[in-house]
Amino acid sequence: MRTFKTIFLIFCIWMSVSPITACDSQSTILPDDGGVTPGTGSNGAANEAIEFAMSMGLGWNLGNNLDAHVDGISNETCWGNPRATQKTFDAVKKAGFTCVRIPVTWMGHIDKAPGYRIDKAQLDRVAEVAGYAKKAGLKCIINIHHDGFGAETDPAKQGYFWLDLAAAAKDEKKNQEIKQKLAMVWMQIANRFQNEGDWLIFETMNEIQDGKWGSGANLTDGGQQYRVLNEWNQLCVDVIRSTGGENKTRYIGVPGYVCQPGLTCDYLAIPEDETPNRIMVAVHMYDPWDYAGSGKYSEWGHTGTDVVPDKAGEIVYLNTLNRLYNKFVRKGIPVYLGEYGCVHRNNTRAENFRKYYIEYTIKALRDRKIPVLWWDNGYKKVGDDAFGLMEHDDGKFIYNGAEIVKLMVDTWNNTDDSYTQQSIYDRAPQK
Repeated sequence: MRTFKTIFLIFCIWMSVSPITACDSQSTILPDDGGVTPGTGSNGAANEAIEFAMSMGLGWNLGNNLDAHVDGISNETCWGNPRATQKTFDAVKKAGFTCVRIPVTWMGHIDKAPGYRIDKAQLDRVAEVAGYAKKAGLKCIINIHHDGFGAETDPAKQGYFWLDLAAAAKDEKKNQEIKQKLAMVWMQIANRFQNEGDWLIFETMNEIQDGKWGSGANLTDGGQQYRVLNEWNQLCVDVIRSTGGENKTRYIGVPGYVCQPGLTCDYLAIPEDETPNRIMVAVHMYDPWDYAGSGKYSEWGHTGTDVVPDKAGEIVYLNTLNRLYNKFVRKGIPVYLGEYGCVHRNNTRAENFRKYYIEYTIKALRDRKIPVLWWDNGYKKVGDDAFGLMEHDDGKFIYNGAEIVKLMVDTWNNTDDSYTQQSIYDRAPQK
């Protein structure tokens, strides 16, 4: 492993490089109705990166485990889920998933400057859980997760969330301090997995924001938060590549602001990379949240009655996906939905609309060559945040999880010409 003196030398060299220039955001986006023809997905650039993304296919998140934290320290079981085991990932593979995302929060396990050494036990556990995925035959994403959320909204906890975008955007000295720590953390993660093949994907960060979910100072600071996030993504890519080995060609996912699709299309700068066709764009979609996430409304789509008031149904969803497709996939840059889901309901009619939403949206994603990973937080309840499908220690299904997973797998894998977006639309639950 590199000495920390060498690591700092690499970091200092990187700091001397001029910052990247943000990519053109608006002029290259086709109108929202100018996307692919539903059911064909034939317009995407045919390159190895898009093919790799499609091989990720349908995925599953080990949510609220290694990303869980309390009082500034990540702890695998502190949010109520049991420790993951090999049985977990074997069951995920058997269910039909082909990729997993293991969100990892590192705070509380990183030593002070200048070394910022990660606790060996934490790195060992992450490697162990990722190893479960490898043994099960799954592609796997690991990241830096909750280290960058909520600092400004809770000043008492600013010391916890060290990836403080709001502070970095206001103070360049603070930005440099954060970048130094970020570089050191990724250097250690990358070195630990240096010899692992392309079953393993690195995701630089998760939902980076100022705590206002896209409605904060990012709208009034002249783009400074967006620029800083682009710098951070570039730094992560450079550091990962500098570690050599398999990391020279590893696929790396980079998030836009808060992983929100619209803000990502408008402001994400794709990092410059010495290895072509290895950058992927990470976004999240639980749209509309008041239906899919909180369960405030029980129905969705053109036949629903208890729907989100702004009619955020099929067309709105397709417009968002078309925008992502036209901005990135059409140009050969893969996009993946790192988090996606629709909460469990407690009656047959509402569950039927849930199934319709899942089938309709996954078909739309498949047609646009966008792999998708369900956010499974293990919650065994109804309504708000109830995304649990499988137990996190042995992979047993929760409630009707087996039915929901089968629906997703069948939808993703169905390539019959007669199975189209329109055919699903026509089978929507009746009023």
